[in-house]
Amino acid sequence: MDTLLIILAVLFVALIVIIPLVEKYAPKGEPHSFGNITRWIIPLMILVLVLQLLRQYFM
Repeated sequence: MDTLLIILAVLFVALIVIIPLVEKYAPKGEPHSFGNITRWIIPLMILVLVLQLLRQYFM
């Protein structure tokens, strides 16, 4: 149980440090590139759901 709490604490601290650094140094995206990305989100989520259902059914 102690190990789990240590891992969670390290991950939490890493997120607190990494997220501001990524936001500061990440390249600024163009609005039309986000439209291209959002076009793929729903089909990929459907694919993930179908694969999880197949995995649950056959395993």
